[in-house]
Parts: sequence; C-alpha cells; structure tokens
Amino acid sequence: MKVERVSYDVMTPSAARGILEAVHWKPAIRWIIDEIRVLKPVRFQSLRRNEVGAKVPAGRIRSAMRTGAIGDLVLVADENRQLRTSTILCDVAYVISAHFELTAKADAHETLAKHLDIFTRRARKGQCFHQPCLGTREFVADFRLIEPDERVPQGIS
Repeated sequence: MKVERVSYDVMTPSAARGILEAVHWKPAIRWIIDEIRVLKPVRFQSLRRNEVGAKVPAGRIRSAMRTGAIGDLVLVADENRQLRTSTILCDVAYVISAHFELTAKADAHETLAKHLDIFTRRARKGQCFHQPCLGTREFVADFRLIEPDERVPQGIS
C-alpha cells in the first residue's frame, strides 16, 4: 500500500495513546488503552494531496553533521512533488478508556495520584504539549475530559 494510503476502520490503540500522551507524558508513566468506543458510524472519504516523494539520504545528513557542509541537504519540493490519494475516516468520535502505570523511571515521590491529577487538570483546560492528531498533523484531534459524574456516551452497535 505504498501508493495509496488507507485508514484503519477504527482508531488504533497507538493513536489513542498518542492523544493521551499529548495531554500528559512523562518517562515515569506508560499509558495503557483499555477500550476505544466508537460513537459514530464508520465513514470514509477519498482525498488527494501533494506529497514530497523523496527524502534526503541518512548518509548525507550524517556527513553534513560531521563536516558542517549543508549544501547537499537541499531538497526542492517542487521537483519531487507527487499527487497521492488517501482513503481516510471522516467525522469520527471516540471515547477512550485508559489507565497508566508507573515505569522503572519513576522516582520515589511520583505516584499514580499525582499523575492523574496533572492529567485531569490539563485535560479539563484543553491543554496539551503538542496538538494531538489522528495519523498525520493535518488531521487534528479535538478532545475533552468526561467528568466522573458525567454519563459516558454509549458506542454504536
């Protein structure tokens, strides 16, 4: 599938983890996805995008780092542009249920409660370290925290 890009039918656990890590990530914790609940019917759409079809070889980058000569790192996008078709999910909504565990990198003063408080505070405010996305950066993921007293939306059958 190198030519045409096709989305999975549902968000992957690694994509869900990426959204949670955008809100709160530290080496001391590891997110574990318990459930991804689909709230809207699965629908696809096709779109065409211009993409750059070449990369600067890693050897050239290493050489430039050693020598400081950056002239070989130039890549002219107009000369390497390719039109690619992507089949993507559209109008999606999910409920992600997850928890985290402390890793071996956690200090003695770090607790699950501390990290849960940080995550909850940031999620309530809509704060994130970087804008979460689904797939590539063009497909921004909006999120909100479902409060403990709030009814969790049911998924579709």
